[in-house]
Amino acid sequence: MRGVSSEHPKTIVPAGELAPDFDLPALIGGVKKRFHLKDALGEKNIVLAFYPANWETVSAQQLTEYQTQRETFVASESEVVGISVDSIMNTTEWERELGPFDFPLCSDFWPHGEVSQFYGVFREQGPDAGTSERAIVIVGRSGKILFSRVYGGRDVPPLSETLEALRGR
Repeated sequence: MRGVSSEHPKTIVPAGELAPDFDLPALIGGVKKRFHLKDALGEKNIVLAFYPANWETVSAQQLTEYQTQRETFVASESEVVGISVDSIMNTTEWERELGPFDFPLCSDFWPHGEVSQFYGVFREQGPDAGTSERAIVIVGRSGKILFSRVYGGRDVPPLSETLEALRGR
């Protein structure tokens, strides 16, 4: 089961709610695998980093920053998981240009944007329809959402804000 509900929220899932479970194709260090949220919980807090698309300058900045600060996330017992609606093949090519990244890059391609919809970050209208918002959702080890926020499409989410939210867990 990819999500816990057939209802798609209209806004980002708030802190305190159970995170919708999902299982997506992913790249980890350039290797194709699967990422299942339920399997990752318990060991670490999970920082879901939704981003609109590969090949965007802002997305590249965001994910490169996470790689650069990877040890900071590891020290806070957390794992970053990038999620976009691009295909796993597109993500593979993009990661070869930028990476490798030592954290999962998930493809929410099929059914298109389903996980983004469950988390309330899928854009259904406007010029960027069919992509996700740029958003951060922190899922605690218990499976509850600790923090969630949508950012402007051209704004890199401040790393300091994400790390502060992790400290406040």
